[in-house]
Amino acid sequence: MSFLPLSRLFGRKKVLAPTLPEGTRLYVIGDIHGRLDLLNDLERQIKSDLQTAPTDILTVFLGDYVDRGPESAGVLERLSAGDFCTSILPLRGNHEEVFLQFLSDASVLDSWRKFGGLETLHSYGVNVVNAMRGAGYDLAREALVETLPCHHRRFLEETRLSFTLGDYFFSHAGARPGVVLEQQAPEDLLWIRNEFLQYDGAFGKVVVHGHTPTDDPEIETHRINVDTGAYASSVLTALVLEGETRRFLATGRSRGDRG
Repeated sequence: MSFLPLSRLFGRKKVLAPTLPEGTRLYVIGDIHGRLDLLNDLERQIKSDLQTAPTDILTVFLGDYVDRGPESAGVLERLSAGDFCTSILPLRGNHEEVFLQFLSDASVLDSWRKFGGLETLHSYGVNVVNAMRGAGYDLAREALVETLPCHHRRFLEETRLSFTLGDYFFSHAGARPGVVLEQQAPEDLLWIRNEFLQYDGAFGKVVVHGHTPTDDPEIETHRINVDTGAYASSVLTALVLEGETRRFLATGRSRGDRG
């Protein structure tokens, strides 16, 4: 006597799609890197998109507001003033971490100047001629400390390392495999790359991150990357999450829905 497999007799267990609480929409914006023009453009798209929005709306910024692009000070002015069309939740990126370190340790500029720090200093009116030559770091730090508005510094210091809502976990760089999300080390949330990107397993939630630029958003079973290299590509991307749906808004070119 033969029997049907139980999976065929009773049906396969339904795999539930990741979801957010009912009545909630999130806009999740990737690395801005000093491109105030793109932030303004993307906000205009979000304003238009709000016509169909539910009651609870929040924009989560994944960090890296500064460096590389020309208007880091302008980006921080907008965000620190809460000058946005929705409520915002700003996360910290590795570039903000280095910015804060420089405020108390001028030697940080020796590495920071190689990945965007000079552009940030210049946006605050700091003379970077000597720093470009690898000198005058103390003077550059003193000039920034004197020029930096208090609300910019407070904004940077109050940025969070991670955020969780529904079936999603948000951080700048990702998360370390094998470590529960609630116990992730700050260094991994800000800096991790290959160990996270090459991992095919589950984290218990879908990790939404930036940090590693790609031509288009990456959607994997366990992670979504929304860093589209805005400072160089002029494509700043927002992931829109609502219920079980996922779609994108972006500057530079249109993006349709994606599952």
